[in-house]
Amino acid sequence: MASRYDVLIIGSGLAGYTLALHLAEHRKIGLVTKKQLADGASSWAQGGIAAVLTGEDTIESHVRDTQIAGADLCDETVLKHVAEQARGCIDWLIAQGVPFTAADHGEFPYHLTREGGHTHRRIIHVADATGLAVQTALEAKIRAHSNIVVLDHHIAVDLITGAKLGSSENRCYGCYALDTRDAHVKTLAADQVVLATGGAGKVYLYTTNPDTSTGDGIAMGWRAGCRVADMEFIQFHPTCLYHAHAKPFLISEAVRGEGGLLRLPDGTRFMLAHDQRAELAPRDIVARAIDFEMKKRGLDCVYLDITHKPASFVMEHFPNIYEYCKGLGIDITRQPIPVVPAAHYTCGGIMTDLRARTDLPGLYAVGECASTGLHGANRLASNSLLECLVFGMAAAEDILKQGPASIPALPEWDESRVSDADEEVVIAHNWDELRRFMWDYVGIVRTKKRLERALHRIKLLQQEIDEYYSAFRITNDLLELRNLVQTAELIVRSAMMRHESRGLHFSRDFPDMLPEARHTVLVR
Repeated sequence: MASRYDVLIIGSGLAGYTLALHLAEHRKIGLVTKKQLADGASSWAQGGIAAVLTGEDTIESHVRDTQIAGADLCDETVLKHVAEQARGCIDWLIAQGVPFTAADHGEFPYHLTREGGHTHRRIIHVADATGLAVQTALEAKIRAHSNIVVLDHHIAVDLITGAKLGSSENRCYGCYALDTRDAHVKTLAADQVVLATGGAGKVYLYTTNPDTSTGDGIAMGWRAGCRVADMEFIQFHPTCLYHAHAKPFLISEAVRGEGGLLRLPDGTRFMLAHDQRAELAPRDIVARAIDFEMKKRGLDCVYLDITHKPASFVMEHFPNIYEYCKGLGIDITRQPIPVVPAAHYTCGGIMTDLRARTDLPGLYAVGECASTGLHGANRLASNSLLECLVFGMAAAEDILKQGPASIPALPEWDESRVSDADEEVVIAHNWDELRRFMWDYVGIVRTKKRLERALHRIKLLQQEIDEYYSAFRITNDLLELRNLVQTAELIVRSAMMRHESRGLHFSRDFPDMLPEARHTVLVR
């Protein structure tokens, strides 16, 4: 029998938290999370939240900076709406107890920093771990609220829609979710369903994202009939620690800002051959340069060297990086840091409006899995957490205006014709194959030939996975692989449709930017 909620939120990052807390006084919430509550990408956010908070800054400036970063592909109406809502979002977080870093002086009580692409100091933060501090403050309130039921260790399998039930009214009625602790598939019904599942960084071999970022919401929304936009725009961070036995770890751009040099394995610098600003060139240029050198020379990584600075300077300025690398046997005061570019943020996703509504009635999407029109062809730093807050609140406001839905009897998950998998090594092999060819063929620099090769391999993998999915009982790994392959197809198809280089999408076959900025929209 189906469990019934007023609102079902799939995902537990900042967007999901914001939505749940704004609804909890009026609705019964089911909050589905694949692992523990705090395991999403929001907790990993180091920077901060962009907002116009002082008289020296303006809404127009924030809008302009975002549009420039987005290569003129951002929706102006969305930009203005988000920038105008930012101050209220920050005030709400302060009221929730988020301990933003205090200012040393001045009238404004909190310290504001400035990041690449911003013309003003407008980034409010909690030291260098803003996401974790925000999530920690909100998680305590989530767990304490009697109207919020946390379904941890559950992964959504697929959305339940009227079309799949053969109904004349096609709307979303809930989802099936696998309890990974006992392998039981549950039927979850709700008046409204919200996808807040994050991005798809794990589709690539190297990523700064947590293991949970497998494109689940994007794939489920697509399978349910929603349009998807701008999936070709994947943001890569240029310097992620390269280590076979370590989780992804960002090496801050501040290391280059303080004099760090990028070198080949033989010690040769290479950035001056790519840009006169060398190591201080913008993020996308540095990432492309590293990618070029790695592919040209067949390298596993390049090296970021700050050993020419005094050891005391390095340890004082980068204590966390120093300690983390030291734990892996790398003394960054004496040894260069092995680095690779890594997939960092998914700018596209399920198309939504200003109220976070998708094409499917009863279904919303918020956060990184949504394409709101805010980021365009390249996300401006510290706009991602802001987007979670603004659209989480917008979705809550719209949901509170909706009455209860008429939900039919939902069928239970049918496992009568499947058996236990005989060789689960197939999943691990396919996962590894997918991530490697996506890195090689659909990474920072693309060509028509590379994209065609990737799409061919994706089709073969999809056939194999579909056969496996229909024959064996589902597992967490199988579901994530199925979603990753679907998301990979959307990325490749979007990239093949864009015959220009714009923002994060760089094509050797189409190196110029067209005069008119157009979205890439895929319709199922």
